[in-house]
Amino acid sequence: MTASSPWLPDALWSGAFFDGQWSAAAQRQPVIEPATGHSLGEIGLADAAQVARSAAAAAQAQQAWAAAPYEQRAEVLRKAARLAEENIDTLVGWLVRESGSTRLKAGFEAKVTIKALHEAAALPSRSVGEILPSEPGRLNLARRRPLGVVGVISPFNFPLYLAMRAVAPAIALGNAVVLKPDPRTAVCGGAVIARLFEQAGLPQGVLQMLPGDGAAGAALTSDPHVAMIQFTGSTAAGRKVGEAAGKHLKKVSLELGGKNALIILDDADLDLAVANTAWGVYLHQGQICMATGRVLVQRSIHQAFLQKLVAKAKSLKVGDPAREDVALGPLINAAQRDHAARVVDDAVKAGATLETGGTHQDLFFAPTVLGNVSVDNPAFNEEIFAPVAVVVPFDDDDEAVRLANDSEYGLSMAIVSRNVGRALKLGERLRTGLLHVNDQTVNDEVINPFGGVGASGNGTSIGGPSNVEEFTQWQWMTVKGEAPAYPI
Repeated sequence: MTASSPWLPDALWSGAFFDGQWSAAAQRQPVIEPATGHSLGEIGLADAAQVARSAAAAAQAQQAWAAAPYEQRAEVLRKAARLAEENIDTLVGWLVRESGSTRLKAGFEAKVTIKALHEAAALPSRSVGEILPSEPGRLNLARRRPLGVVGVISPFNFPLYLAMRAVAPAIALGNAVVLKPDPRTAVCGGAVIARLFEQAGLPQGVLQMLPGDGAAGAALTSDPHVAMIQFTGSTAAGRKVGEAAGKHLKKVSLELGGKNALIILDDADLDLAVANTAWGVYLHQGQICMATGRVLVQRSIHQAFLQKLVAKAKSLKVGDPAREDVALGPLINAAQRDHAARVVDDAVKAGATLETGGTHQDLFFAPTVLGNVSVDNPAFNEEIFAPVAVVVPFDDDDEAVRLANDSEYGLSMAIVSRNVGRALKLGERLRTGLLHVNDQTVNDEVINPFGGVGASGNGTSIGGPSNVEEFTQWQWMTVKGEAPAYPI
């Protein structure tokens, strides 16, 4: 897991994956291990000119790739999955060291990424259209066609999977892809993906991997060769991406932030409720768009629940996941740590009680529980993206619905109750893209559509049955035996 890793070429450390080659970039950036602050190597950063060259090369390569036999495209995806399975230890290692993932989270991410490749391998053999009714003598067809070049801008938190869930189906359906991973996780979110497809035999030019900053992302959204942008990241950045891409009439898929509510009803098993809450709040240090951002607990069990959650938070070990078995690793960088510390401080000033945590050492943020959080408290409204449980009491089901829906976000919600009928009735009233009964808010199985509403996204979904709709477009086609003699 160093710059000399035999599976990743030395050329990786000077540039990007451009037109099937590891090529040099003018600007370089160190790859930082957040747990230690040490450099793991360097990565090249693409500028706007390189983005333009890559998009043009991708557009040229895409035509032959789309015309390739479906079995050829499927075999590339299958081989990429096999290679990922063979190199899973390397994938996990990079996720641990570069993104600060615990080994549990990194192992899950690597496995779900492999599953995404297997699922994508089935897409080339799917039906590509249907026959429509028409007048006698005319064949009337509707068929799905690749978009062309898809620009994928992926985040740092689940860098491998959240990039692959867009890259793999887009390629499988005959598109070319320009991937711009977050520069903080350019290896596990970009380089390893490029390496997998390179070794799997993907033709040159079909995948371009270009780490870069906001300027590179802006170049991607405006490039005339790019037909679609799939963006996963913060709502603030997503608004800018959507505006820029819309200006150039590109299709846009935005998967953004969340302030997700977990509702604990008064008939819930307290120990199970706490276990679900801890997973939803503290997994990957809370740096997940689906993380449980608000824990709504019915007042009659609120105090008992709070005591158990505080005890659970205090029991969780924090440390360097590359060197010891821990429940929580580091936050991605100082900016994220300082944001979390500010929200916690502002929450206490606004009347919340700091039940435990709230402290940090370097990038390691202690598991935190905030109680007595009101609807006008900053912690109730702001996405924290850190290991902070925000606990809010409610009196009845109607109030639970009001509190859960009292947010600009609408990504994921969950309800824990022994009464499934009651939970389903309550769930029908929630404004959310994802809903889980008797589970927590962090869920994804690859085969499911994934997307939110409101400030959590533009309503489109990727994943599962949505992939064909997302990465292709309809074409209407008619065929007659001979051209008609029109009267004009």
